[in-house]
This record gives sequence, structure tokens and C-alpha cells, in this order.
Amino acid sequence: MEKYEELVALVETFQKDFEKFYGKGNKTAGIRLRKHMQTLRTFGKDVRDDVQAVKKES
Repeated sequence: MEKYEELVALVETFQKDFEKFYGKGNKTAGIRLRKHMQTLRTFGKDVRDDVQAVKKES
């Protein structure tokens, strides 16, 4: 459950940039948002690797 909580916290940090980009059209927030999404992608890959490792141990 630690990974889930980490994921939720990570996504919550993106909220301001989502609002600025989609709500106000702030282009700089869009750049930050793309960076956040790349971080999320990396996190997802790490979780997938962890799941595979746990499956192999079982």
C-alpha cells in the first residue's frame, strides 16, 4: 500500500499545473505538466517492475 499512497501523493502535486494549463491556458504550466507526466510514467514503470519481481518470488 505504500506505493499506492506514493502514487496518490504524486498525482496530487500535479493539480495546480493542471488547473493553470487547462483552466487558464498557461503555457509554462503545460511544460511543467509534461514533466510531471514523465515522472508519472517512470513511477509506473518502477511499479510494474516491482510487481514482476514479487510475482517471480512467489
